Amino acid sequence: MSPQRQTKGNAARKSAAEERCPCLEIMDFFRRRLGVSSEVRQHLENSRVEFLKAIRVVLDERIENLSKASQRGTKIAVE
Repeated sequence: MSPQRQTKGNAARKSAAEERCPCLEIMDFFRRRLGVSSEVRQHLENSRVEFLKAIRVVLDERIENLSKASQRGTKIAVE
């Protein structure tokens, strides 16, 4: 791999790793606007994991539906 390609690949991985989760953005919003307690912050941090799990389930269900839709029908003998 060329040094230029390697640098671009590293930059892409780095930017993806630095992207903030939507739940974290919401938590920061509440913290800034409402001054949330540590208990609320802990609930929001836990909800972030649950939110991501929910997205995973939605994607798995969609993949399953698309996989079923691509199955071909049965052949019928024509006389």
